[in-house]
Amino acid sequence: MTDFTRSDASQGAEFVDADLRGARFVRADLSGVVMREVNLDGADIDAPWLPHAAFLRVNGVDVIPLVEAELNRRFPGRADRRAADPDGLRAAWATLEHTWAATLQRVAAMPAGTVDVSVGGEWSFAQTLRHLVLATDAWLGRAVLGIGQPFHPVGLGHADAGDDLDMSIFVKTAPPYDEVIEVRAGRVATVRDFLAAVTPDELAATRANPWAPEYQETTLSCLHVILEEEWEHHRYAVRDLEAIEAKSAV
Repeated sequence: MTDFTRSDASQGAEFVDADLRGARFVRADLSGVVMREVNLDGADIDAPWLPHAAFLRVNGVDVIPLVEAELNRRFPGRADRRAADPDGLRAAWATLEHTWAATLQRVAAMPAGTVDVSVGGEWSFAQTLRHLVLATDAWLGRAVLGIGQPFHPVGLGHADAGDDLDMSIFVKTAPPYDEVIEVRAGRVATVRDFLAAVTPDELAATRANPWAPEYQETTLSCLHVILEEEWEHHRYAVRDLEAIEAKSAV
């Protein structure tokens, strides 16, 4: 299989009568792509930034509102991830905590080793929790609380997450799942405690983007990133747990 990386200058390329069956696009920028007379039978698109896109038309129909409505139906509370006031944020986080608690119970009842299973090259359940630790450390610890080195060693991110991130502080091998659970629970409690006392003025306060300090955020926008990360990665986790269960049932 031919691999095309970010160094390849393929912008504006035109594929005519091309056979792309089985092709896989990972962290690819397909904005503005135009497809005509294409066969999408069995295609699977996962675009976490879809709600922020101008449109995604399929046969002339903008499907973004349809996708958003269905995801909100599947995941009660997801629609509140853009809450803008302290009470709304507290309620949104409480729902997330309840949702994740139920998923943790589900995983605990599955066969041993499930937390380390990767589906289609994606992060395992344990790795997903580790990534959420890093996301909280970055967007609350670093950006909002201003902690110089807020990152816990079990955190996990993409290789290009933050050019100034000292990767040597992170563990090189998978930590015990019990440790991941303990650290994750601590980060969840940190967000809960912060939201318990946050005020409207604090939500409007200006912060530096944790990965690009030259850009300004607000405390509210940082919290929205955390909520977005939580819901998107919960969706990924549930998707993969269902795949694992389906495979074990065969």
